[in-house]
Amino acid sequence: MPTDAEIRDILTSVKTIAVVGWSPRPDRPSHGVAAFLRARGYRVIPVNPGQAGREALGETVRATLAEAGPVDMVDIFRRSDEAGEVADEAVRLGAKVVWMQLGVQDDAAAERARAAGVQVVMNRCPAIEIPRLGL
Repeated sequence: MPTDAEIRDILTSVKTIAVVGWSPRPDRPSHGVAAFLRARGYRVIPVNPGQAGREALGETVRATLAEAGPVDMVDIFRRSDEAGEVADEAVRLGAKVVWMQLGVQDDAAAERARAAGVQVVMNRCPAIEIPRLGL
């Protein structure tokens, strides 16, 4: 579990965030968190194969994480049993941080990512952490 200082460092150093599992529906957490992050100045790239090609958050929605291009952080809004595949892809693509949202945890994927030098946050939400840490 990362410390508050480590989370603060992550959230103040990343600039581009891919939100995997982004939803166009305003009532969905992935939509609200992505909009919050964009309003805070991050470049947010929505990833959702069913919405690929449409515009959202000032970006084109991508079908896959690979299509999002280089990103600093991958924010995973997928079920825990699907998070490992996304985390592994994030590592392969050179992301610095894998962030698994509230309720999302895959310890084995986290260990693989950490072994590759990638920072991991699990079962937390950046839209909660940013105000909590006064960022």
